[in-house]
Amino acid sequence: MRTAESRPDAGKSAGRRRSRTSRFFTELMIVVVGALIVSTLLRTFVGQLFIIPSGSMENTLQIEDRVAVQKITDFQRGDVVVFADPGGWLGSSGEGTEDDGPITQGLEFIGLVPGSDYLIKRVIGMPGDRVVCCDKLNRLTVNGVALDETRYLYTSPDGQQDEPSDLEFDVTVPEGRIFVMGDHRSASADSRCHLSDTSLTGPEGSVAFVPIDNVVGPAFAIVMPLSRLSTVQRPPIFDLVPEPSEPPPTEAVIKPEGVTC
Repeated sequence: MRTAESRPDAGKSAGRRRSRTSRFFTELMIVVVGALIVSTLLRTFVGQLFIIPSGSMENTLQIEDRVAVQKITDFQRGDVVVFADPGGWLGSSGEGTEDDGPITQGLEFIGLVPGSDYLIKRVIGMPGDRVVCCDKLNRLTVNGVALDETRYLYTSPDGQQDEPSDLEFDVTVPEGRIFVMGDHRSASADSRCHLSDTSLTGPEGSVAFVPIDNVVGPAFAIVMPLSRLSTVQRPPIFDLVPEPSEPPPTEAVIKPEGVTC
């Protein structure tokens, strides 16, 4: 009796199965590599997702929100932007995340999750802007125009809204840098808190002003959780702020000395 192994076409069938298996894995690898390339290109040139690690931008952004950041257009005064730590902010603010494991690091590398050395704040001052806290009505002013920030400043469950700042300062933003603040002012270790920090590469307080090169881009939407799906809009009050009357200084102007949180 002839067994399956002894049939003339048995070898051909086994060969076809091996060939199909080989083609499957080859095609799978092509799909995976292609997906990685597309993901990398999108992350580099189009946009990226970031996870909100702290409450410094409440109520605009909540802890664990997934925020989409675009890299196609420039940001402007009033935008909410993601930026790399300009120097020691995360170490003092507690806004960073815990050390990532190897799986998370791998996903971070291909752009499926963000890195943990980034912060997110609102741009209050662009290069050359003079930002002052505060006027007689306790409002921030930018280039002499008072900001009505009631639209986005943090409001507690009992209806109490944060003050624009509990620190007084008068700064002029240097060239190539921005001045940023969190919407939850009482819980945000932002530019105000670093105005007297020492720096290895610049004068005292220089790390308070975020280099434009550190900015990933402006946030444009909350994409998760689905219950929070919405766009992140720039408040129209910033349209009233004029451009600075003089070129930005090479180094920041900070008054008074010793401002810190």
